[in-house]
Amino acid sequence: MTTNALPHQGLPTPTALAGKSVALVHEWFSATGGSEQVYLRMAEVVPHARRFVLWKEHDVAEGGEDMQESWMSRTPLRRSKALALPVMPLTWRTLTRERYDVVISSSHAFAHTVKLGDSLGTRYLSYVHSPARYVWSPELDQRGAQALLAPMRRVLQASDRRLSRHVHSYAANSREVQGRIRRYWGREARVINPPVDVDYFADAPEAVKQQGRGYLLGVGRWISYKRFDLMLEIAAEVRLPLVLAGSGPEEAALRRRAERLDVPVTFEIRPTNERLRELYWGALCLLYPGHEDFGMIPVEAQACGTPVVGLARGGLLETVEDGQTGYLVDGFEPSAYAARVRRVAELSTETVLANAQRFSVSAFQSSLASWIADNA
Repeated sequence: MTTNALPHQGLPTPTALAGKSVALVHEWFSATGGSEQVYLRMAEVVPHARRFVLWKEHDVAEGGEDMQESWMSRTPLRRSKALALPVMPLTWRTLTRERYDVVISSSHAFAHTVKLGDSLGTRYLSYVHSPARYVWSPELDQRGAQALLAPMRRVLQASDRRLSRHVHSYAANSREVQGRIRRYWGREARVINPPVDVDYFADAPEAVKQQGRGYLLGVGRWISYKRFDLMLEIAAEVRLPLVLAGSGPEEAALRRRAERLDVPVTFEIRPTNERLRELYWGALCLLYPGHEDFGMIPVEAQACGTPVVGLARGGLLETVEDGQTGYLVDGFEPSAYAARVRRVAELSTETVLANAQRFSVSAFQSSLASWIADNA
């Protein structure tokens, strides 16, 4: 059997996997996503696992060389996640005829329903970033909220439950997702927070650390539920410059709105990690008013001593200490966020930095290895 492995990082492979064949599966793989970062860190814990994805984007280089793509990658479906969605459960059942002793999935759509070859005796473990938001939580992700999609959502929900009964153990990336797994699938899950490279972001050059903090910062993919439109309103309310770092389909609309403001707005398109670190260290605070499953970006910001002003829902309830490492607002009123932005200077940079260390790569990999050892 061919082995897909990342360079071993000196981590002990869980004893429960010794001598066993292992498959590690993920949804589609792009170059920039947080779930992809998690998948690569999982692969370091199980370096001998063979790695499967539905498809990988053409710009993927590091970490993507040895991934086996599904048959879907050879069809036009790879260009439209919406059209591919109903076919994904079938794809996860026709991926390969090879049998594995242990199958570990990294799932934010239907990867947790995977079955490989003759599954008699196979142990299935699933690390869940979220049950598919556009199927189960359309109120959080407008891409699936159209009324015309309601019948399709009901069909996919029934399939999701039925096709995942074989999973032996779930892990959730947050208490928020743990609750969704219990609510939607009727299953329990162990919480294992995602890995954030906090050491990289904290260990910036001294010149970067000493720059002034003179602007508000928004980071992420420019799509509706991330609420970059609200960030613009907050910046206008406090009359401070705003930097938006990322990319996405709402870029043109955001630029048009920004032109109408009396404060400067800078767009940083797909910044490198080095540039992103500079932006974090130069920001007065990170604005994060969206409802996230976990949210690695607020942890990266805190690793740079940058407090977070965000929504008091979802993952931020776990990553931000309200009144200590940032401020949480229960709602979407710009003035409420503006009031907290005006108070961020009261927060201790050292406290903000220390909080981020709870979400290190080593903490994640240790917890992941323990979960695998308990269930494989």
